[in-house]
Amino acid sequence: MKKYLLPEGGRFYKANLHCHSTLSDGRLTPEQLKEAYMARGYSIIAFTDHDILIPHPELADENFLPLNGFEVEINDKVIDWDLTKTCHICFIAKDPENVVQPCYNEAYLFGNAPKYKHLVKHDENEAPYWKKRTHEGVSDIMQICRDKGFFVTYNHPVWSRETYPDYIGYKGMHAMEIVNYSCVASGHDDYNPHVYEDFLNIGQKIFVVGGDDNHNASPFESPRCDSFGGFTMIKADKLDYKTITDALDAGNFYASMGPEIYDLWYEDGEVHITCSDAVKIQLNTFSRAKQIKYGEKIGDTVNEATFKLYDKEVYFRLTVTDATGKHACTNAYFLEDILGE
Repeated sequence: MKKYLLPEGGRFYKANLHCHSTLSDGRLTPEQLKEAYMARGYSIIAFTDHDILIPHPELADENFLPLNGFEVEINDKVIDWDLTKTCHICFIAKDPENVVQPCYNEAYLFGNAPKYKHLVKHDENEAPYWKKRTHEGVSDIMQICRDKGFFVTYNHPVWSRETYPDYIGYKGMHAMEIVNYSCVASGHDDYNPHVYEDFLNIGQKIFVVGGDDNHNASPFESPRCDSFGGFTMIKADKLDYKTITDALDAGNFYASMGPEIYDLWYEDGEVHITCSDAVKIQLNTFSRAKQIKYGEKIGDTVNEATFKLYDKEVYFRLTVTDATGKHACTNAYFLEDILGE
């Protein structure tokens, strides 16, 4: 039986799910960000300013959807910032009416955020939330915000100086950033398929997103520009807030730095993919039995691949790589879920 892993119907909407504006420590206003991103084919921005959930419904129109969100940072005690470990998490409200910020504490506000704290809605009967960068502390804030209707993503572990013993105990995320472009543009190796594999190999069924984490300190024409390099392609029937966040919840998307994935399906023990021009298409699996498709000669491109899956595999995911070395990454799909439906 043919099962589409990305929905057969609908269309793809290009999204930046990690974005900073002048409301915290970014250099561009939400209005300027909308204009710049729409000019480059984006339909969605999640505005995730630091520690403040401020909606931007005034930016919405038939071609553009702002998602409500915020980012928190959970730092160790700072002695030397360049050596300090931190954990950053984005929270995106699944419902447009969900504008009350959980786990709020104005003591953490920095940059321009204190000037806008009067715009933040939070439960004034709740005590200020104090963050702790421990497995339990990070998992607690992830789970609280998840329970309160937010889509939770774990961000840029390399820039954060987090290694396996740090992140592997975090629970409650929906997804992690497989690429954070701002970090990549500034010299950090935050293309993180190995971190994703670490989570998958202990049975965490999470997704991957691409985000810019843009602050726009450099102009768009600069090689240091931190916009337009990491994005998420969301497959949905329409550009409607709840339709898009339902697609996020269902995993109907892939992460990319450039290549496009057109179709992805499973049928009779095989996974099939079609995509834009690629120098290779790779199947990553739970076991060592990885598979890869190249063109016939060096420099040739491929646009599709079919891989046979073995019964021993627990999950699989695919990576499309273009001639410039940029990647598109699918979510992981667990065979027990595919075969059990």
